Amino acid sequence: MRLSLLTLWSALVGTLTATGILIALGLDQLLPKHPTIVVGISLLCLVPLAVITIRAQLQRQLSLYRALTGTVTSYRDGDFSFSLHWPQNDELSDLVAAHNELGQVLREQRLGLVQRELLLDTMVQHTPVAMLLVTDNDAIVFGNLAARQLVNEGRKLEGLRLAQLLARVQPALRDAVGRGGDGLFTIGDGEEEEVFHLARRSFSLNGRPHELLLLRQMTQELRRQEVQTWKKVIRVISHELNNSLAPLTSLAHSGSELVRRGQTERLPQILATIEERTRHLESFILGYARFAKLPSPRLEPQNWGALLAALSDQVQFTLHGEVPAEPHAFDAAQMEQALLNLLKNAHESGSQPQDVGLELRRQQGVLRIEVQDRGPGMSEAVLASALVPFYSTKRSGTGLGLALAREIAEAHGGRIALANREGGGLAVAIILPI
Repeated sequence: MRLSLLTLWSALVGTLTATGILIALGLDQLLPKHPTIVVGISLLCLVPLAVITIRAQLQRQLSLYRALTGTVTSYRDGDFSFSLHWPQNDELSDLVAAHNELGQVLREQRLGLVQRELLLDTMVQHTPVAMLLVTDNDAIVFGNLAARQLVNEGRKLEGLRLAQLLARVQPALRDAVGRGGDGLFTIGDGEEEEVFHLARRSFSLNGRPHELLLLRQMTQELRRQEVQTWKKVIRVISHELNNSLAPLTSLAHSGSELVRRGQTERLPQILATIEERTRHLESFILGYARFAKLPSPRLEPQNWGALLAALSDQVQFTLHGEVPAEPHAFDAAQMEQALLNLLKNAHESGSQPQDVGLELRRQQGVLRIEVQDRGPGMSEAVLASALVPFYSTKRSGTGLGLALAREIAEAHGGRIALANREGGGLAVAIILPI
């Protein structure tokens, strides 16, 4: 049976009042002519009884309040193991039940957090990526097992200074950290050469700036990629050489037979075909050599108008938008080569010559140079592989045009992006920092 606090206290006050009235009536029978004495004796009897009764009721509630205060303090300190019990079925029992439910929820959340922290710590400690967390005052506050093995012979890193640690590591690692930013560096030489990738990320932790250094060993992956690349290069070159040498061998044999028979009237045609095939082969080999020997760009302020004029003399395109008036720092020869490759690809896509366009525009701190066409575009699979060297969907393509443009863009600190256009066609953009 549920008995509310309002009902309980109302019944208590009513009982005390009725008791006082009964005492007064009894005394009035004994002392009918002394009402003052009756009232005084009634109060002397009633007040102690009321105090004792009310105190007994409040004592249990005060004990509950103190227990609630204690458990809330424990919750604040991260201890959620306490729960309470209230024997009566009233509003306080609802409060205790809600309090216990809160404690249960907090216990479950704490257990989940502990398990997740344990899982995260296990993953971080046993990942092959070396991790160093450094504060703004150069103090190392965390280093996982891979970092300890890489830079401190397996010993603890917490508490050391980054500069103190770098003073006794490999010079290549020290130089890579000193340069700032992300990048690759090599430790050792010959068969013991190891390639690492350094990544740096800055963030705020507990109101203080921190930097996370990630060192990942890339040797095996790079070697696998290198083998795959060489295999692909050999296949492409072998295919192209076979396509050229087989006809040349056949034509040379045919020419020798004609000479032996004295039928020389077809020799000029045979020699012209041989010349055409050798020139194609020469162009093919020079394309690979140009890609392999691409020098570092010489960044000098250049005028876009002069570059566009040089391009228009070699290939047809429609210029969209306004040409930036201010000069931009780039290697004129390399940028011309990259844009020339993209414009030739646009013409070879099947697009009408008048639909091949070039647009230069500034947006969000970068300069976007976009070559547009109205060809069939590219499928998702082709888009994913189009920038890979030696990948081509053309029957006689080398797969170097887009790859060379990408190399030039990245050497200038930019990137290249491909996307299909609405209404058909492809847009290839070289994005350069301003």
